[in-house]
Amino acid sequence: MMPHRPNIVLINPDQWRAHVMGHLGNSAAHTPNLDQMVATEAVSFRNAFCQNPVCTPSRCSFMTGWYPHVRGHRTMFHMLQPDEPVLLKRLKNSGYFVWWGGKNDLVPAQYGYEPFCNIKYNPSPPPAPYFHSDRMDQWRGSPQEDRYYSFYAGKLDASEDMDIYYDPDWAWILGAIDFIYQAPHDQPFCIYLPILYPHPPYGVEEPWYSLIDRHSLPPPLPVPDWTKKPSILKGIFENQRLQNLDETFWNELRAVYYGMCARVDHQIGLLIEALKKTGNYDNTAIFVFSDHGDFTGDYGLVEKNQNTFEDCLTRVPFIIKPPASIPCQPGVRDALVELIDLTATVEDLAGLRKEYDHFGHSLLPILEGKTDHHRDAVFCEGGRRHEEWQCNESDSLPDLNKENLYYPRLVLQRSDGPEHTRAVMVRTHRYKYVMRLYELDELYDLKQDPGELYNRIDDPQMADILAMLKDRLLRFFLETSDVVSYTIDRRQ
Repeated sequence: MMPHRPNIVLINPDQWRAHVMGHLGNSAAHTPNLDQMVATEAVSFRNAFCQNPVCTPSRCSFMTGWYPHVRGHRTMFHMLQPDEPVLLKRLKNSGYFVWWGGKNDLVPAQYGYEPFCNIKYNPSPPPAPYFHSDRMDQWRGSPQEDRYYSFYAGKLDASEDMDIYYDPDWAWILGAIDFIYQAPHDQPFCIYLPILYPHPPYGVEEPWYSLIDRHSLPPPLPVPDWTKKPSILKGIFENQRLQNLDETFWNELRAVYYGMCARVDHQIGLLIEALKKTGNYDNTAIFVFSDHGDFTGDYGLVEKNQNTFEDCLTRVPFIIKPPASIPCQPGVRDALVELIDLTATVEDLAGLRKEYDHFGHSLLPILEGKTDHHRDAVFCEGGRRHEEWQCNESDSLPDLNKENLYYPRLVLQRSDGPEHTRAVMVRTHRYKYVMRLYELDELYDLKQDPGELYNRIDDPQMADILAMLKDRLLRFFLETSDVVSYTIDRRQ
């Protein structure tokens, strides 16, 4: 064990779209702690992308440095198996004390958590249900109401004794702060905080509920012509039935989502304060990153889905504050990066021995100002082939009914049509191409059409761009199609 190795804090909010941060130019966002850190001692990547637009596949990817296709982690119920590398397990095995407070969505629960952490935190006292879920019928209304599938919970009631809505997120954050004050002094620690916010339902307590100016929000992307868009988007749009909701409602929903992000920023500020008070801050690397984004009203949709790759779903916050021993030129960088780069960067900082091949690349050279270039393209993938029955997730909710909040999406994932088709995205700074197995491909010029409203896949003027992106996609699969074990077998 190298005693000088930095502590590692991995703060992983769920479903935070990158646009909702003040330092990226969104004046409606309230993220003062992140903004201050980026201004003085951290780097925020404007063009960071996840490798799958839902929770489990994305987490399996950034915890290994593998793309989802490498070992088939493309669903919510195909997690990292005991023989597969997991960053948390590798840190623990190398001498880190690993504290895990938060959701799973990473490893099979039936095997337990002992290989991955020293403490899997169990809050006490037990927290309240998320988003007043015990009162879901009240805030959803009747199945006939337009807002039934909107995921809008609104203002949450803080408890009188704590002045916060003491849900699991708050319990995990407060538990992490307690751990910081009691952390061992004879070994480096890693805190892993995969919290739920700002994942919908959209609900938050005061002061964050009223914090966001409803009139300063940037407008949502309009409902597109569905003719050349993925069929699953049109299906979700029709199933969610949100078309009659007015601008006031949409502004309210989006303001609450912004308020949820603001609450997470406040919680990050509390963690930073604890690290500073205990003298750990300078020797701690802090990573803040989300697993994927959220529609939040764009295209008339809420939530997300598994096999479309709009920037609101795939572009995520990714902020790194290195330990003070690592030179850093703070600010915002435009380089294309992927969440799989997390693994390589932590390896670099923690001095982890290379045990297997993966596809992440350390971001330290960018933090240090040695380069502005990282990748020429980023990739995201999802969906399934028709014959992949195990990937439609019907086993998870065999009795799926229309009362389920996720019904508008899940019913399409289980269909025999093209809606849940396997698909893959390649994106450069300017262009995005999506190859879809059973329906029309997509091609966008993001300079002229940043909202991805006009699919130009059939435009002859884009033929050379399309050929270039197809060639890049082919090379991507050739380079990343598998990994070969470092263990060499005996033939006799």
